[in-house]
Amino acid sequence: MAFSELLDQVGSLGRFQALQAVALAVPLMWLTTQNVLENFSAAVPAHRCWVPLLDNGTAPASAPGALGPGALLAVSIPPGPHRGPHPCRRFRHPQWQLLAPNATATNWSEAATEPCVDGWVYDRSTFTSTVVAQWDLVCDAQALKPMAQSIFLAGVLVGAAVTGQASDRFGRKLVLTWSYLQMAVWGTATAFAPTFALYCLFRFLGALAIAGVMMNTATLLMEWTSTRARVLAMTFNSLGYSFGMVLMAAVAYGVRDWARLQLAVSVPFFLCFVYSWWLAESARWLLITGRLEQGLRELQRVAAINGQRAVGDALTMEVVLAAMQEELSASRAPASLGHLLCAPGLGLRTGVSTLCWFAFGFTFFGLALDLQALDSNLFLLQVLLGAADMAAKLGALLLLSRLGRRPTQAASLVLAGLCILANALVPGEMRPLRSALALLGLGWIGVAFTCVSIYTGELFPTVLRMTAVGLGQMSARGGAILGPLVRLLGVHHPSLPLLVYGAVPVLSGLTALLLPETQHLPLPDTIQDVQNQSVKKAAHGARGPAVLKSTQL
Repeated sequence: MAFSELLDQVGSLGRFQALQAVALAVPLMWLTTQNVLENFSAAVPAHRCWVPLLDNGTAPASAPGALGPGALLAVSIPPGPHRGPHPCRRFRHPQWQLLAPNATATNWSEAATEPCVDGWVYDRSTFTSTVVAQWDLVCDAQALKPMAQSIFLAGVLVGAAVTGQASDRFGRKLVLTWSYLQMAVWGTATAFAPTFALYCLFRFLGALAIAGVMMNTATLLMEWTSTRARVLAMTFNSLGYSFGMVLMAAVAYGVRDWARLQLAVSVPFFLCFVYSWWLAESARWLLITGRLEQGLRELQRVAAINGQRAVGDALTMEVVLAAMQEELSASRAPASLGHLLCAPGLGLRTGVSTLCWFAFGFTFFGLALDLQALDSNLFLLQVLLGAADMAAKLGALLLLSRLGRRPTQAASLVLAGLCILANALVPGEMRPLRSALALLGLGWIGVAFTCVSIYTGELFPTVLRMTAVGLGQMSARGGAILGPLVRLLGVHHPSLPLLVYGAVPVLSGLTALLLPETQHLPLPDTIQDVQNQSVKKAAHGARGPAVLKSTQL
């Protein structure tokens, strides 16, 4: 792995890496707001049918006596399932008999009601406007809200399929810069969508770029840092998502109109697009793909920023060719998605890492995209979720450094699943305990995400790294699409969704024990490097019993 030696010479943990980490973390904060935006922009406000007695300014004058709004509501709207006004039905004609002193709630029949043919009236005390209120995504149309979420997540899935291989072919920086622009343009267009269909389309087009930002950000950080600094850089990277959750709550608290909120979290990507031209392309990728002159220029640029100008001036094409001779000869063999599945040493890694990505997406998005169902302060819950995620990511830094990748990956997924399974046994009236277990489970899922982001990059060679990460992101988004649908099992038994959400990470965590440990190992650049690592591990394992036997003799 000669590139690691070149990187150590120009500086693998200096001013350049610090500036790069900050420049890449800021967009991640705003990207997270796009992921959880519909917790606020598509919140479902309390609503009831529009009725003439209440909502037509001249109608109440014709009502008998001086009746207040409460009485007019009682004769116009039947009681709902939660003792309030029914959200989806109204009386065909005012039921004046309900005002009699001896009247009961049963003094009317279902035949006397009708759907909200004249529309709805929404409670605007929390949000002045939401997507749900804008296009009446309630009652018979309530399934359109989760459909919009699924369309958005499907866009991320498709984007992961495309941008992973595109980054391996055209470069990390180019795809990242294009992704920033795409998110800015389509996010802004979403705020002005005149119809719900166009809203879903623009959200889908913007989502195509989300996977490109996530994958290329992580890969650029990983390929520009040394083995010893990799965990620190990737933990800082994952903290960007945590800060983004808190940022989302803060922005949504100040901007209560969905279109303005959409605009507020999309316009910053124009700035990200502008300054992304300063970012350095991965020299590792440039050299491995034969772009030697560009790779040399990037190494010299990084050396200058890190205060190693003399080292950069000493780097010549001859030095790079001599250092990278073995990797360059091995990289001439074409690498494709088929190698991830069939090449010796890669098939098992691909299957297990993809399963870990699926468990993260399935569990996290299944629980985190339905905060309103917890029937609490939506803004406070979002902040607490972000705070719990921050604590989990900082804990992941310690665990990855002390325990290694494989134990941390397995333990984080298993413990997350156990917390969720325990919640299925807690009575519903013990809300503090249920909330604590839910936050603890999501915290361990945060640890699992940090670990799988690092682990995947270390398991696969440079020539296939982005393809492997893209496959993992596709799996995560497939899980994210399926996760919310599991909540439908609650009609059969309230605990069924939690049992499924808990079982998936437990089983995936146990499967992670099949992966090799990569702590303290340099990043592999070619498929041959991965196979050499496997051979060395097998030889080391065979040598262990032999040494033990000789000492006993």
